[in-house]
Amino acid sequence: MNDVAKHQSGRKIIKVALVGQPNVGKSALINSIGNARLKVGNFSGVTVKKEVVRFVRGDYEFKITDLPGSYSLTDYTIEERVTKKYLDEDEYDLILNVVDSTNIERNLYLTTELLALNKKIVIALNMTDEAVNEGVHINEQQLSKILGARCVKTSALKKTGIDELIDAIIETYNSKLPDLHLQFSEPFEEEIANIVDFLQAKKFQCKISLKALAIKLLREDRQAYQRFHEEPIWIELLPIINKAYQHLYLHYGTKDLEDIFNDEKNAVAKGAVAETVVFEKDNRLSLTDKIDALLMHQVVGLPIFLFMMWGLFQLTFDIGSIPMDWIDAFFVALIDGTKNFLGHTELASVIADGAIAGVGAVVLFLPNIIILFFGIALLETTGYMSRVAFLLDGFFHKFGLHGKSFIPLVTGFGCSVPAYMASRTLKNDRDRLLTLFIIGFMSCGARLPIYVLFVGAFFAEHHAGNILFLIYISGALLGILAAKILKMTVFKGKDEPFVMEMPKYRLPSFKLIWHTVSGQALMYLKKAGTFILMASVLVWFASNYPKQPELEQAYQIKIEQAADDAQAKALSNELALSKLENSYLGMIGHASEPFFAPLGYDWRMAVALETGLAAKEVVVATLGVLYGLGDDITEQHTGLIEKIRENISLPAGISFIVFVMIYLPCLAASMVFMREAGGWKYLGYLFIFTTVTAWLLSFAAFHITRMLV
Repeated sequence: MNDVAKHQSGRKIIKVALVGQPNVGKSALINSIGNARLKVGNFSGVTVKKEVVRFVRGDYEFKITDLPGSYSLTDYTIEERVTKKYLDEDEYDLILNVVDSTNIERNLYLTTELLALNKKIVIALNMTDEAVNEGVHINEQQLSKILGARCVKTSALKKTGIDELIDAIIETYNSKLPDLHLQFSEPFEEEIANIVDFLQAKKFQCKISLKALAIKLLREDRQAYQRFHEEPIWIELLPIINKAYQHLYLHYGTKDLEDIFNDEKNAVAKGAVAETVVFEKDNRLSLTDKIDALLMHQVVGLPIFLFMMWGLFQLTFDIGSIPMDWIDAFFVALIDGTKNFLGHTELASVIADGAIAGVGAVVLFLPNIIILFFGIALLETTGYMSRVAFLLDGFFHKFGLHGKSFIPLVTGFGCSVPAYMASRTLKNDRDRLLTLFIIGFMSCGARLPIYVLFVGAFFAEHHAGNILFLIYISGALLGILAAKILKMTVFKGKDEPFVMEMPKYRLPSFKLIWHTVSGQALMYLKKAGTFILMASVLVWFASNYPKQPELEQAYQIKIEQAADDAQAKALSNELALSKLENSYLGMIGHASEPFFAPLGYDWRMAVALETGLAAKEVVVATLGVLYGLGDDITEQHTGLIEKIRENISLPAGISFIVFVMIYLPCLAASMVFMREAGGWKYLGYLFIFTTVTAWLLSFAAFHITRMLV
């Protein structure tokens, strides 16, 4: 490791590995320290990959790697494997271990494992304000002496102890590696000493302390054993380790080394807490207990959750519709202004009818996206989402799903990409694959503009929020039914038990919510300004070429001979439609029309669905380009919603919503699914499964609606 790494500016670089159990406020703490943009959620599995934050303080540049929340350094879960691999193999200067002060004994289990690594370590006793309110008082100086690592009280929410924590990191970075203070029971320490004495006698050299190496050997650490197999002293060392195992097995009455070491961790944690922590007795119910009595109630808990989701979708439509008129008017004026400035040229058409119309059709729904993400982020940061996972566990198991599946599924309402990644929290491969296959039934934020467009076209405004809620709930229920079918046919097997931490309720940090929502909104706008812009231009090109000079000339003669303006307008619209049908886009649409015709779709709707395989936002942009051509915009025809209402029947609109609800997610999400599932064949299975399901249910929706209206 390079302890004197320097930036080009001359600053020393301190590489910090940020480690902690789930829900201890790691990401929130780093947001407070470095004003970073890490997503923070109050359930395990949010940070499923390494996040890196950089910031400068004085003569030092900090490079902090936020590792996934892990209960221990084992290979049991993906998070633990990522964290363990980084701590064992990557280069860093010290470990910053974040501990929940309100539950310090349980958190010190991980701390004991980190101390065994014999690295420089600083311990942040986070949530100190909550601990004091709950009558938990920690003597951090005494705890520092016992653990042999600097302990600092902090509060990420109130930003207290931040400067002291940074000073402790710098001080630890500049100091020598202390001796390992970790003390186990007498039998364990005796066997550690035997191994250390042998290695010292052999003058064995190692980057970590010999005691830390001995602990790794006694824990059957795979990497340690692989290294020693290549050493000549292995033959002499092996009998000593075997003798140590026999002693430990006899003393503890078990041959399960994980249980033995867990007992040792518990003893160390209990001893440290007994020496340094004072608990004030308080028999009153905590605020969390009082809230849970209502929200976790067996009878009313689930209806309360459904009511909250209903309210969120009501707000999404009602409040989101207010700025839509302003955005729509802005883009209409921009299109008209562009055409007036550039004249009726090909350049004006590609910019106005292609780029601006396509991007505008997507940006129009930005307010709805922001409200939806705000609501989900609010529920995450308060700790409520974990409660819902417990509430739904029994219900989920009836359909073959694991309770923890709720986390990636509800994340899917925001975006399928992090939802697929969040499925890593499921330890059982069968449960994880099953969850991956039904995440697409949870309508992501990119589908919201399509729903808002069609709901606004076919339903009264005072019913729109209810219809939107019904669409989302219907998708979720279809996903659960699909899970049941898959569980009975493809993913057979016994259910895993549901074990998950229940975090305390916390007031939402609006700074963290702002970071989450603004990050999602910026990603949405970035996609609109890059990928969707390019797609809109391509759709415009495909809808305007090849040119039809003979057709245009024939219609121009008819228009000139028209009896009145009304007939001339009708001929102009007929010309535009003929040109569109004979364009490249029209050829693609007509080629696939037989597949979609039983669902009530015309070729333009077919094309929109096909472009949606790249990104669901492109569906709205494509409809904006296709249905915007050849129509005069007057006071009776304001915007794309009116055009959808005029050109698409209600049964076809309902069928279209159902198809969008189910079929394959966007290209980016599909690639992440392939990576998480384990190969291209699973993506092929997903494509067949979602396409067949979407077609059958859309067919049923079209014909049932047609019979009812």
